[in-house]
Amino acid sequence: MMFLELDSGLSLLALVFLIFVLFKLFRILREYERAVIFTLGRYTSTKGPGLIIVIPFLQQAVRVDMRVVTLDIPPQDVISRDNVSVQVNAVLYFRVIDPGKAIIQVERYLEATSQLAQTTLRAVLGKHELDEMLAEREKLNLDIQTILDAQTDGWGIKVTNVEIKDIGLNETMVRAMARQAEAERDRRAKVIHAEGERQAAQALADAANTLSQEPSAMQLRYLETLAQVAGDKSSTLVFPIPIDLLAGFMGPSSPLRPKADQ
Repeated sequence: MMFLELDSGLSLLALVFLIFVLFKLFRILREYERAVIFTLGRYTSTKGPGLIIVIPFLQQAVRVDMRVVTLDIPPQDVISRDNVSVQVNAVLYFRVIDPGKAIIQVERYLEATSQLAQTTLRAVLGKHELDEMLAEREKLNLDIQTILDAQTDGWGIKVTNVEIKDIGLNETMVRAMARQAEAERDRRAKVIHAEGERQAAQALADAANTLSQEPSAMQLRYLETLAQVAGDKSSTLVFPIPIDLLAGFMGPSSPLRPKADQ
């Protein structure tokens, strides 16, 4: 009787062990997941997606997500090449393309990529002046992405994009930049005003030369000006008329007509 109970207990234990082995033997991976298989501690293969077989006690499977990871780079204190202190934060997009390297070559590849991105951001921006940081963000994004992609290639990671989100300036620098922008606008206004005066003077000089060649044109210009002034609501009109202008309307015997030299 005791042997029957012992045999039943062993059978139940064997059944539980078999169910446990079967449960551990089969794994289901999603489309975006891969499993890095280690057999007796050595890397053997990468499996997935779908149904895979992992031998319990002999093999170990490490899941790796193959989707694009969005990594926020915290604000970094950067000193530009022209000795301006700014705070810069960015966002990094990357994905694992070789799960075996991502697990074997680096410990905690997410943290390693984040630290490398922070260091690269400070190093790249420190080589540029503040004006370049503000005006050439696309170029800086591409430079940071190229450097990160080259350094993480050995980890099986592909950096797809880097975007600088914000460049923070202290209040003193903001006020200085505002004064600089105001001075630049004043300079442009003065240059534009001076250019307008030069063009107007040139046009007046050309008009004077044209009118000096034809005396009758000057008379017509005076009459046109007189007509414009007379059109205003005014009861009194004071208009100086040169003697030379009246001479054209006088006869040859008029005392106002200048006499020819003898």
